[in-house]
Amino acid sequence: MKHTNTKEEALLSSIFSDESPLFRTPAEPETGDRVVIRLRMARDSGAWVSLLYGFPTASIPMHWVESDTCFDWFEAELDVGTEKLLYSFLIEWEGHYIYYRKTGATLSDSVPMSDPGRCFRIIPGFHVPEWSKGAVQYQILVDRFRNGSHANDVVDNEYHYTGGYVEHIADWDAPPSDGDFRRFYGGDLQGVLEELDYLQSLGVEAIYFNPIFVSPSSHKYDTQDYDHVDPHLAQIPKDLGREMRGGETNNIYAFRYAQRVTDPRNLAESDALFAKLCQEMHRRGMKVILDGVFNHCGSFHKWMDREGIYLRAPGQRPGAYDDPRSPYRGFFNFYGLHDYESWWGVETLPKLNYEGSRELCEEIYAIAQKWASPPYSIDGWRLDVGADLGHSREFNHMFWKEFRRRVKAANPELLILAEHYGDASEWLRGDEWDTVMNYDAFMEPLTWFLTGMEKHSDGRSDELWQDGETFFRAMEENMARFPYQSLQCAMNELSNHDHSRFLTRTNRQVGRVGTVGSAAAGEGVDIRIMREAVVVQMTWPGAPTIYYGDEAGQVGWTDPDNRRTYPWGHENAGLIGFHQALTTLRRRFPVLRSGSYKSLAAGRGYIAYARFDERSCAVIIVNNAEHNQEIDLPLRSVGIADGQRLLKSFSTTESGFRAMPTETGPVKEGILHCRMEARSAAIFNYKMPR
Repeated sequence: MKHTNTKEEALLSSIFSDESPLFRTPAEPETGDRVVIRLRMARDSGAWVSLLYGFPTASIPMHWVESDTCFDWFEAELDVGTEKLLYSFLIEWEGHYIYYRKTGATLSDSVPMSDPGRCFRIIPGFHVPEWSKGAVQYQILVDRFRNGSHANDVVDNEYHYTGGYVEHIADWDAPPSDGDFRRFYGGDLQGVLEELDYLQSLGVEAIYFNPIFVSPSSHKYDTQDYDHVDPHLAQIPKDLGREMRGGETNNIYAFRYAQRVTDPRNLAESDALFAKLCQEMHRRGMKVILDGVFNHCGSFHKWMDREGIYLRAPGQRPGAYDDPRSPYRGFFNFYGLHDYESWWGVETLPKLNYEGSRELCEEIYAIAQKWASPPYSIDGWRLDVGADLGHSREFNHMFWKEFRRRVKAANPELLILAEHYGDASEWLRGDEWDTVMNYDAFMEPLTWFLTGMEKHSDGRSDELWQDGETFFRAMEENMARFPYQSLQCAMNELSNHDHSRFLTRTNRQVGRVGTVGSAAAGEGVDIRIMREAVVVQMTWPGAPTIYYGDEAGQVGWTDPDNRRTYPWGHENAGLIGFHQALTTLRRRFPVLRSGSYKSLAAGRGYIAYARFDERSCAVIIVNNAEHNQEIDLPLRSVGIADGQRLLKSFSTTESGFRAMPTETGPVKEGILHCRMEARSAAIFNYKMPR
């Protein structure tokens, strides 16, 4: 790639500001604070700089305060009121206007129109937990991670669920199949406890657990009792009932199941085991994030009790399904005696009717506070389908505002993380969610660039594949929608329980387990691309989140095949070591976690970007092409002057990776010339002179 270094391009690429402490002090201001806002641009450019702010837009001049080797620095001050404050920058240069906002600099012959969606923003008093910013997380579907105790395993015919009996899968490595929600492998919380050393060796700082509350399915998104951990994942000291017999399909006969999930001792000891896990994780400095499925529950839920599981439970009030006088009847929207509203028409997932019951709202607030308080003191709630809760956007926002108030009162450092597809900015205004699972500004653009695949492996686009410029445009447009603090803790995943495994996507095959079979998920995969993806994951703004088993080379099509078990005994040790080396590098160079982000170069098959702060700079290059590429990096735009040399601290190779630092040649005329091997990635580091 030949870099065209025109005067205009050089100036435009040099202009930079963001919402980090280097460019805004304080970075997360309170009402009444005076904020210093900075911008830098190429030295001796002769430009005039103004700060645009508010609505309608006002303007104040920015004053030159200092110069370094590469840049002139400008400052202005703003007083923060009680409302959100938008701002951007206007630069007058040689008869042109340059408008700078979160998506970059635009050259114009006239004053450009304001674009609020891309402006920088100050949200007074909006803070996310410090621990969550850039934290390495690990997602666990507990039934599929590790079996630490066989005493709590689901047994064959224990109960009947949507067309069949549940079954225990004795072969840990058997792939999921139809009816996977009725198939249990036996993973449990004891298994997680036993592997905390392993997880810490990966650099994991927080564990996000898929639902762990009482539930009849293996995925547990059909909650049966929010108040207790499922004994099948924990402890079953009382276990005297029998399984269902052939021909019995009414769960009134599921005696063993009913005792397991309703007996007070089973529930108390299960909760106690989870408390022990939380306390041990906290002792190690690790955080706990639970999955809160509050939009809907399950038809087995004690409030509904469609299956009669709670008819004999001590102290249980009658469920809403069979009793119109049930105190829980208003928790659901019934159209007749047994006809109720469900989520997406799935009868096992009754939608909760918050607008119809203030008592329901209070129940959920209390549940959220309970787990945020001792002895558990969880550190985060992940909110399943957060935008779907309630029956109107107005109520949804009202609910989440109160939810935030309640849980932050219990634990001010608790993270509120929502599942959401699309623009979540209306929830990220400082009074509802802290952040989201980052599909739009991470998983999807990266998947398209590296593999050309849709995130379920349901489609392929050769146009988006290896298009570096489109990758940056998509990433930066979507990143601009985030408040800076929300982006810092956004969950950056390559895979999860709802999409195909990333390693499978590297085979560029469209398919699902029902159309091409389980074995095809592991055919034709390219581990070199997987390594490229992990390099980006560990160096991109946000919280890199590993889906259990990805680091060990697990494959799988979309749900349910993505829920294969962790491959104990046949892990890809090289890939595990690769993850360990990258998280170690991330700790060694904090700029990879918290530095400002700037794209540097992009073209067919390659991207390059930087993370930098006042002390250091890291440059990341990915060559996804199937051939070697010569790439010129314009480094003056990130403050690296001619004659300087960088250290190549980490690089991937055909067979693995190299972590022995080597010095590059000098920067010449603002450019560092790099030769990148096919399907490889590299990280360069530089210590700033200032």
